[in-house]
Amino acid sequence: MNDILLYTVTIFSENHVGLLNQISNIFTRRGLNIETLSVSPSAISGIHKFTVTTYSDSDTIEKVVKQIDKRVDIIKSFYNTDDELVYQEIALYKVSTEQFLGLGSIEELIRKYNIRILEMTENCVVLEKTGHYDETQGLFHELSEKLTVLQFIRSGRIAINKSKIERLSDMLAKLEVKRQQ
Repeated sequence: MNDILLYTVTIFSENHVGLLNQISNIFTRRGLNIETLSVSPSAISGIHKFTVTTYSDSDTIEKVVKQIDKRVDIIKSFYNTDDELVYQEIALYKVSTEQFLGLGSIEELIRKYNIRILEMTENCVVLEKTGHYDETQGLFHELSEKLTVLQFIRSGRIAINKSKIERLSDMLAKLEVKRQQ
């Protein structure tokens, strides 16, 4: 039996209505829960990049990526493990200004977690933490122990692979060479 790991699936496509639904249905049919999802334009003009994380075994994730690749609107998809990527999340925390200032160790907290204060008003302070899940969750737990967290939100994972250029660029360059021959 294969081990269950967190995989990051990167999907390149043009931005078409309904594509996200088609992609999520592929994960659902395989019984996989999408842990995080992020969509943005890629470095290649006109192409969007979907970054999806899910826990799976290697056989299932390979089948999922092959199914995704069969979709007409998909240019190419890949899957990676954490050691093949550089990745981050961003988290925002809203806390009471009075409680935050009452901590007394604000500088220590800022240095420990490398956080930024985005906004400070009479009523609330909004903090930003960029990092891996353990880091953003660790700050949430520490804040929750010391004061009331009024709001908390975490983004989906954003990731790039560690190779020199985007794998899609390599694939498109090869297709262009074949087309010209």
